[in-house]
Amino acid sequence: MIRGVFLLLFFQLAGEILARGLSLPAPGPVVGLGLLVAAMAGWRAFRPFDDEELASSELGRAAAGMLANLSLLFVPAGVGVVQYLGLLRAEGVALAAALIVSTFVTLIATVGAFLAVKRLIGLRREV
Repeated sequence: MIRGVFLLLFFQLAGEILARGLSLPAPGPVVGLGLLVAAMAGWRAFRPFDDEELASSELGRAAAGMLANLSLLFVPAGVGVVQYLGLLRAEGVALAAALIVSTFVTLIATVGAFLAVKRLIGLRREV
């Protein structure tokens, strides 16, 4: 399991280095996750494995252990909500409206991006 945690932290560090070094607009952990996915896809090309084998590997066990404790990461957010309860009372309606509108806009943008990619892929298959 130590190797699994090491791999996760290594790819997060590599992502941080790339994100900061190249001034990428994505956070380092997201870039590191992309690198991990690419590395696993490359590894799968040389040594095929299935989902069960991945889940039982050290990387899979480390990821499952971290996911099992994911709820602990919400404790600081809960403390922040309690700390700014007065501000939430004063600006609650505006925050709720902003959340609803931004969620709606995000859904519309996601559908638009999906349709655009679908059209691009469809055009390439026909040519």
